[in-house]
Amino acid sequence: MTVHTLNELLLVCSLVLLVAVAAVRISSRSGLPSLLIYLGIGIAIGQDGIGNVVFDNAELTQVIGYAALVVILAEGGLGTKWKEIRPALPQAVVLSLVGVAVSVGVTAAGAHYLVGLEWRQALLIGAVVSSTDAAAVFSVLRKVPLPSRVTGVLEAESGFNDAPVVILVVAFAAAGPVDPWYVLVGKIALELAIGAAIGLAVGFLGAYGLRHVALPASGLYPIAVMAIAVSAYAAGAMAHGSGFLAVYLAAMVLGNAKLPHWPATRGFADGLGWIAQIGMFVLLGLLVTPHELAGDFWPAVIIGLVLTMVARPLGVFVSLLPFRVAWPEQVLMSWAGLRGAVPIILATIPMVTGIEGSDRVFNIVFVLVVVYTLVQGPTLPWLARKLNLRETDEAAADLGIESAPLEKLRGHLLSFAIPEASRMHGVEVGELRLPAGASVTLVVRDARSFVPAPSTVLRRGDELLVVATDPVRDAAEARLRAVARGGKLAGWLGTGGGTSL
Repeated sequence: MTVHTLNELLLVCSLVLLVAVAAVRISSRSGLPSLLIYLGIGIAIGQDGIGNVVFDNAELTQVIGYAALVVILAEGGLGTKWKEIRPALPQAVVLSLVGVAVSVGVTAAGAHYLVGLEWRQALLIGAVVSSTDAAAVFSVLRKVPLPSRVTGVLEAESGFNDAPVVILVVAFAAAGPVDPWYVLVGKIALELAIGAAIGLAVGFLGAYGLRHVALPASGLYPIAVMAIAVSAYAAGAMAHGSGFLAVYLAAMVLGNAKLPHWPATRGFADGLGWIAQIGMFVLLGLLVTPHELAGDFWPAVIIGLVLTMVARPLGVFVSLLPFRVAWPEQVLMSWAGLRGAVPIILATIPMVTGIEGSDRVFNIVFVLVVVYTLVQGPTLPWLARKLNLRETDEAAADLGIESAPLEKLRGHLLSFAIPEASRMHGVEVGELRLPAGASVTLVVRDARSFVPAPSTVLRRGDELLVVATDPVRDAAEARLRAVARGGKLAGWLGTGGGTSL
C-alpha cells in the first residue's frame, strides 16, 4: 500500500486514530495495557498484515519515539503527587540505579549463557529491558488502587530509570570497545546531576511565572505548561545531561504547584499522552517484520524468564534491603516492573549505529515485551489482592479543584464537583470551616444554581464555587480536600488542612 495524496494520508491517520480510541475502551475493560492493542494495529497495517505497508526506517522511529517519550514522561510527571512520592523518593532513586545495575548484569548473563548471544548483544538486551516503561506503569497502576507508598515507588522509578538505561544502551551500542564500568558510572552520575538540576530549575521558574503572570486566555495555560516541560528536556540534552530526567522532574514540580486552570491542563496533557502512546506504538508495530519473529520467540521467552523471575526480584531485594520493606510489597514491586514501548525504542539504537546482530536484538526485545506484558498486566490486580495490598477505600479520592486567578481582586475562584464516594456528602456549608477570606459563593445542583446558606447540606454531585483571597487560597484548598477525605470530623481524624473542628 502506498499513500500518494494528503487526503489519503489524512484518511489513513483518522482511521488509525478511531480504531485506537476504540481500543482504549477494550483495554480498560480487559485490564490489558493498551500498548498491546496499538502494537497490534501497527502490525496489522504493516508488512505481512492486511495493509502491507512497508516501513523500515529505524532512525525515524527512534526520533519519533524519543519525542513521544518526552510527552509521556511530562504527562506522568504532571500527574505525580509530591505528597505520595516524597516518602518513596529514596527507594525509587536506589531502585533506579542499583536495581538497574543488578538487572542488566543478571539478564545479560542469562542471555549469554542460556541463549548463546555474544556479550555485546547480551549486554544490550540486558540494558534495554531493564527500564520499566512509564506509559505502561502509569496506565496500569492508576487503575489499580494500591497503597500510595507502593505506587509512589513504582511511578517514580519508571520516571527515573529511563535516564541511566539510555546512557548504558548508547555506550554499549557505540562503535569500538565499551568504556570501563567506572567510566560509565561517572557518566551516569554526571548526566543525572545535570538533568536533575536543569529539570528542577525549569520547573520552579515555570511555576513561578505561571502563578504570577495572567495569560489572556485559559486555553493557553495547558500549552504553556507542556511547553515548559518539553523545554526542560531540550535544555538538559543540550547541556549533555539527562533530558528524560529533566522533563520528568520539571513536570512533577509544575504538577504540584497549584497552577491556574489545573484540571484543564491535566486533561490536555492526558490527551497528548494518549496521542503520543498511540503514534509510538503503531509506528513500532509497523517497524517489526512478523515473519522474522518466530525464530527468536523461545530465546525471548527464556531471557524474559530470567528478567522477570530472577533479575527483577533480585534487583528489588538488593535495592530495598536498607529500607526494610515488607516482603509482600517487594513481591508486588518485582511483578509490577512492566515493560512497554521504551525498551522497543531503545532497541532501535543499535540498529541505527549498525551493531552486528542488532535486528535480532530488536526482535527478541519486541517478543519479550509483548509476551510478558500480556502476562504481567492483567495479573497485577489479582496479585495485589492475594498479597492484601489492594486499597478498597474509594472515598479518599482527591477533589479535582480548578483555580482561575482574579488578578485585580488578588483572589482565586475555585470550582469542583463532589465525587460520588466523597465524605463531603451530608456536610453543611458552615461545617466546612473555611479560613477567613474564603467563602462558598454558589452551588449548582440538578442544573439549578443557588447561593447557599451556612445550613445548606452538600450532596454528592454538587458543583461548588469558592472565592478565596490569595493569602488563604492554599489553606482553603487543603481544608476542602481534608473534608472530602474525612467528612465533618476531618480535624479530629488527623486529615487536617485549614482550620480544625
